[in-house]
Amino acid sequence: MQDHTAAPLNPLPPVVWVLALPMIAMEIVLQLGASGVAGGPDAVGWRLDAITRLAFVPDLWREILSLGQFPPEHLARFVGYAFVHGNLTHTVFAVVILLALGKFVGEVLRFWAVLAVFFAATIAGAFAYGFWAGPQPLFGAYPGDYGLVGAFTYLMWLRLAGSGREYRAFTMIGFLLAAQLLFGLLFGGGQEWIADLAGFVAGFAMTILVVPGGIGRLMHRLRHR
Repeated sequence: MQDHTAAPLNPLPPVVWVLALPMIAMEIVLQLGASGVAGGPDAVGWRLDAITRLAFVPDLWREILSLGQFPPEHLARFVGYAFVHGNLTHTVFAVVILLALGKFVGEVLRFWAVLAVFFAATIAGAFAYGFWAGPQPLFGAYPGDYGLVGAFTYLMWLRLAGSGREYRAFTMIGFLLAAQLLFGLLFGGGQEWIADLAGFVAGFAMTILVVPGGIGRLMHRLRHR
């Protein structure tokens, strides 16, 4: 018998909203400022100011690394850059990916584990970008999103292990990287893929540690291949 009182959409795990709402709120404020609804004439520059304050800047990281001094406001960029985006479209795509993958991952992993995956990927993406990318600043949630792709991939691999179809677990990351390469060739692109790929690897590795059963479950699967 159909339950007419059930919600039309399955609710998202709360941890997904914990990550998504600050991004959404940031974009709403920046849109209001850019449209002149709030903040006065100076609000037009709010997005640039937010990027300046929060973006991860490789040259800045290399400078403070060489000096051996690590001001908290600069260390905060390793996480803060994920919550500011270049425009509305950038934000929408980042949040949609976060909601979609966060739902799947959040239904398997615990609250803290999802946060660990997302922020480990975000930090790893910044580190990789800082060491191998050029001077362009890094901002946006994509490295963290790719961390959730890594978590999704590992969870799917566990589910498919022993079926002979384990390779299908890597379909999503293959598609995303191919699409990113195609867009880069057609429209030009920067080196953000470095951070995205590092985020995927970090998310995959972190999920091995935080998934119920952890290393023991991985070893069991490997022994029974």
